[in-house]
Amino acid sequence: MDNTRLLPLLQRGLAAQTTGGPLYKQVAVVLTNLIEDGSLAAGSSLPPERELAQALGLARVTIRSAYQALLENRLVERRHGSGTYICERPKKISQPLWQLTSFSQDMIARGKVPGVRILSGDIGHPSPEEAFQLGISMQDLVVRVERLRLADDMPMAIERAVVPQRLLGTATLARDEAGQKTELAQAVLSGALSLYAALEDQGYKPVRALQRLTAVVLDPVNARLLGVADKAAALQMERVSRTQTDRIVEYTRSLYRGDAYDFIAELKTGEVR
Repeated sequence: MDNTRLLPLLQRGLAAQTTGGPLYKQVAVVLTNLIEDGSLAAGSSLPPERELAQALGLARVTIRSAYQALLENRLVERRHGSGTYICERPKKISQPLWQLTSFSQDMIARGKVPGVRILSGDIGHPSPEEAFQLGISMQDLVVRVERLRLADDMPMAIERAVVPQRLLGTATLARDEAGQKTELAQAVLSGALSLYAALEDQGYKPVRALQRLTAVVLDPVNARLLGVADKAAALQMERVSRTQTDRIVEYTRSLYRGDAYDFIAELKTGEVR
């Protein structure tokens, strides 16, 4: 945005502020609102601190502190020797709740390139919650995999999936870097094979699921992984998936960026009998 257009917007926004508090926070709030409503487009630059301070009649330290607040909230980025720029923000994705699809399928359908980064993975005994959700014994073994889901290289969700190990058997569908055959579970843990592809190959394709959505705020670790501010809004989804024969095959807990996802559901009135 042209700085000559930005200045009046900032002045009006500051004049309308009723919350009080430190002046730098008021400047940060106004700038945040301009970013979120699209007045400040992604990729555009903010004026240099000294220039904006002089234009608003404020101390430079006030503008510096306001910019720092935006930086901490991942709304802007500093480019060495260039200035402060508005960060790219994902366009909202509307995800229907009545369809059971994989993340990759969802992104491809929207013209995006899906990606994944394995955060952790192991094979071990289930926690009491995992055993309950999967309907298995605490003595059984499960495969756990935690993945960061990407769309066009932008972090979108963190998925933590758990499946009974026996469902993945000992099939050899992938090879490691040395060319050696790898067990199916290890192929999933390494990211060489998708979890749904592995389950389908073994005859355990998920066809329906029960999902629970909860609004949460992100802790510092998950916020950093998703590239958003600490305590940013997110949607937590818990899902238990079943096969056509009603066998439970997966328990997943995921965190979706609140600024990137809308989950929608179709509702119908019931017939009065």
